[in-house]
Amino acid sequence: MKAWRLERLGGTLKFEDVPIPEPRPGSVIVKIEASALMSYLKAYVEGRLPIYSPPDGWFTPGGNAVGVVHAVGSEVYHLKPGQRVIVSSHVAADETVAEPAQFLLGITAGGADGKALQADWRDGTLAECVRAPKASVTAIEGLDSIDSVPLALLPRFAVPYGGFLRGRLAAGETVIVTGATGSYGSAAVLLAVALGAARIVAAGRNADKLDALQRAGGPRVATVTLSGDIKADAEALRVASGGGAHLGLDIVGNAQTPNATLAALRALRRGGRLILMGSMGVPLPIPYLDVMLNNLEIIGQFMHPRDIFRRLGELARSGLLNIDAIRTRSFPLDALPAAMEAAAEARGLECIVVKPS
Repeated sequence: MKAWRLERLGGTLKFEDVPIPEPRPGSVIVKIEASALMSYLKAYVEGRLPIYSPPDGWFTPGGNAVGVVHAVGSEVYHLKPGQRVIVSSHVAADETVAEPAQFLLGITAGGADGKALQADWRDGTLAECVRAPKASVTAIEGLDSIDSVPLALLPRFAVPYGGFLRGRLAAGETVIVTGATGSYGSAAVLLAVALGAARIVAAGRNADKLDALQRAGGPRVATVTLSGDIKADAEALRVASGGGAHLGLDIVGNAQTPNATLAALRALRRGGRLILMGSMGVPLPIPYLDVMLNNLEIIGQFMHPRDIFRRLGELARSGLLNIDAIRTRSFPLDALPAAMEAAAEARGLECIVVKPS
């Protein structure tokens, strides 16, 4: 089969012939139909994201994908050849311990346990086939009429869904999404609509992108263009949310200032919850008395529960989740360099997908 191989971050990237992986106990071989690219894949490959820790030596990058089961190993009881599936990048050790090791397939791992798990599953999805652990593969049922390219969008919704579940979002509540014009932020807004939020306040710095997101999300979506002034932005968010939000989802990537996060925190009503799912390059100064006096919760959340794609499949089948609001552009697998360039330039309501021929 054909696969992209990366020597190391910042090293040589090759498209070459490699053996189709053999199944082993607990594994599933998936023939890839489509894989959505991360917006930062080009920077990752070029070594400009040093906080990431890939496997040692040559490996195939790439996280999530849609495909068809090609073969299964022993100790796999429900997945069968021919089934259409989603491969999740989030892999956690299938052991009953307090803190199972975890890593992101084809992307990064942290800690000794995470690196050990990564060493057993070195290769990601930018290939014609991938060998993945059974626990990270979910069968997709009832969506045969949807092409693999739009289905490859589902992983984009999985990350904010993990945040909404952790934050206990209930139908009828009001939500603020900071970083709303990014890839995951835009998906979060559309997902909050699908989950029954009464009002979703999309917050970001680009007014044009926010307007496009409001049109895509519909009448329950309001927008706030952030100025960077914490007090003014908090007041604007509070007004837009009708007096304060029940839940805030902060999903800004690589933030260099805490101001948007703090504005969202101060725009919560008493008893509100703020979910942190982005990343920040500076410390977050918590207003201790505000949090205490207003019974606020600040919750960190990494990724999502294992059954998230089953849940997303149900939302898509029901018609509640409008994945068509995000436009896709597909590239052949052998055109990965061009696809990475396009992904780096894509807007929040766009997604770049690669497909093996």
